[in-house]
This record gives sequence, structure tokens and C-alpha cells, in this order.
Amino acid sequence: MQGIAAIPGILEVMCRSTGMGFAAVARVTEDRWIACQVLDNIGFGLPAGGELDVETTLCHEVRQFRDVIVIDNFAEDPFYCNHHTPHLYRLQSYISVPITLPDGRFFGTLCAIDAKPAKLSDPQTLATFKLFAQLVGFQFDAAEKLSSARASLIGEKAASELREQFIAVLGHDLRNPVASLTGGISILQREPQTEKSTRVLNIMRSSLLRMSGMIDNVMDFARGRLGGGIALQRDHDNPLGPTLEQVVSEIRSGHPERSIEFDHRLSDVVPVDHQRIAQMFSNLLGNAITHGSADHPIRVNATIAEGELHLSVANAGDPIPQEALEKLFQPFKRGEKGSSLRGLGLGLYIASQIAEAHGGRLEVNSDERETRFTFRMPASAAQQEQAAQ
Repeated sequence: MQGIAAIPGILEVMCRSTGMGFAAVARVTEDRWIACQVLDNIGFGLPAGGELDVETTLCHEVRQFRDVIVIDNFAEDPFYCNHHTPHLYRLQSYISVPITLPDGRFFGTLCAIDAKPAKLSDPQTLATFKLFAQLVGFQFDAAEKLSSARASLIGEKAASELREQFIAVLGHDLRNPVASLTGGISILQREPQTEKSTRVLNIMRSSLLRMSGMIDNVMDFARGRLGGGIALQRDHDNPLGPTLEQVVSEIRSGHPERSIEFDHRLSDVVPVDHQRIAQMFSNLLGNAITHGSADHPIRVNATIAEGELHLSVANAGDPIPQEALEKLFQPFKRGEKGSSLRGLGLGLYIASQIAEAHGGRLEVNSDERETRFTFRMPASAAQQEQAAQ
């Protein structure tokens, strides 16, 4: 369970917003405490996969009573001041929230600790931790179902299971907590913010954008494998430029530390499905953010040349190996070793499917200077009909 993309971002937000130095998602049973994912900024020394004696932890009590334990300062807490846990691990502040799966099963805890006191018991902090724990529970449940579906992706039985598990679980269960978090962030961003809170909210928005994209990609993958392909609703009236500008604005908001140079010359209306092109463009930009060099800008160019729409996304960084290039647009493949924490490996596959649905193509060139993805398609309706014949 160490590969769920949203959890590292959740742990980082928890630590930044509270000042806590250590946060973890733990699998807690009657006789075991296992760290699934960890963020350790204080040298606590427990890695992902590490174990603690469950009897020495307060998570043991969280499992028993299915309730939150929150302590701002052990030394001043009348109930826990003499408890063995803070003395054993030299703690002053602590919070642990139960993680329950959608079917009611107890999974473990979302917890944070520090050697200094912290303000954790205010209602806003508690509500945030509970919402994060709910989201982690949905993520683990979806990961279980996704693993099961991928293992049986053969024949008609696999297609049936894929429909039930991917579309039902990801289309409903995951969208609800993501929508709740997105709404909460929008409300908070309308209020006056400190520099620190603005940075934290941007991190949260970036994680939610990535999660929403993963949900869309998996649902499109399921629809494509079950037949029917990617449906389009072409817009023959509105220019594409503002749609692309909106995608760039969202990516910049989620990654203010990255530079994106955007140049477009799209005076003519191109009959495309704006939502699908935005999805493809967002996948390409997200790929450049993930794999491109942070020291160089991402360069985006959109233009109409020789009767074709050209949309390109280029980034500096290590070139993609030739063996990876050959499989880059296949589902569940990734461009480089060790990138499994970044997503499901569906983003570029879905982007290529959107390109094909528009009668176009998605190309990639990668060398020591840059990696460039280019989408090309006929720019006019007449040319699109000719290409389809």
C-alpha cells in the first residue's frame, strides 16, 4: 500500500499545517502496528514498512474505541500525562484518527507526533484530519479493488469486473471526498491567508488536481476497454485558446514553484471537444511537471500550421530511454524506473486515445536537450472528415 499517490501529499500538508515533525498512515490490528507510509522530519527513525509494538502505542486504543485521540501537550494532559507511550517515545504532542474503509472495516490510523507541544485540538484541525482519514480509507479501498481488477483483466469476466469496480468505485466513492476537499479549499482561499497557509492550500489543490485526473483516467480506461472508446462533443463555435489558458492557470496554481512558458496563436476556431483536449493537455503538463527538470521552464506552444493544429509541451531533463519510448503510450506503463508513486501509468495512454479520437496523433521526441510531446490534428471540419475517410 506504499504506492498510493495522494498519501505523501496528505502527510506533508498535515505536518506543514500543524508544525508536527512526524506523520504516518499505519495499519493497526490486534497484535501489529505497521507503518504504510511515513513522513519523518524529526529523525524518529521509523521507515515505511517498519513496525512498533502495538501495545506501546495509543493507536491500539484508537482501534479499540474507534475514536480520535488528540493531545496538545502530554505534560499538561490530566489523563495521559503519566501514560507510558509519551515517556517511551519522548513525545509532547499527538493526534491519531481512525481510518475506516467504506464497508465499515477498521484499517488503521492517520497519526502525527512531535517532541514539542502543538495546537491540535481546535475544531478546524480535527475536522481536517478526519476528512483526510476518510479520504485515505477510500484510497485504500479503491487500491484493493484496482489491484484485483488488474489481476483479472482477461476476457469477458474481466470486462464485467472492470465495469463494476472501476466505474462504480472510482466514479462515486472517490468523487465525493475529493469534491468535499475541493469545496473546502475554495472557501478557505477566499479568506485572508498567511504566506504559509497559502502555500499549504496550493499543495492541497495540487494533490486534488492530480487525484481528479487519476479518477478521470481510470474511468476513461474502463470505458475504452469495455467498448465505445472515448466519446467526443465537438465545439464548432468557441476558440480553444481560453481552454488551454485555464489548464495552464490550474497547473501554475498547484505548482507555483515551476515556470511554464505558454505561447499560443489560435485565432481560428478548431472543432474539438474542449473538455477532452483540456484533459489531454493537463496530462501532458502533469507529466512534464513530474519528470522535467525543476531548474528549467516548461515550454508550451499551440498554433495552426499547414492546416493542422499543433500543441506541444516540452521540458528539460533526462531523456526517455529508447526501450521506454516504445511502450510509453501503453496502459500501466511509465516513462522511467521508480516513478510508480506518481500515478497509475494511464495519463499518457488516455492522452493518446484522446488524440486518436480527434483524428490526430500524439508524438514524442526525447534527447539530451529536451523531451517534447506534440499533438497534431486536422484544423478544419472538412479536413477532419477527409482524414477519417
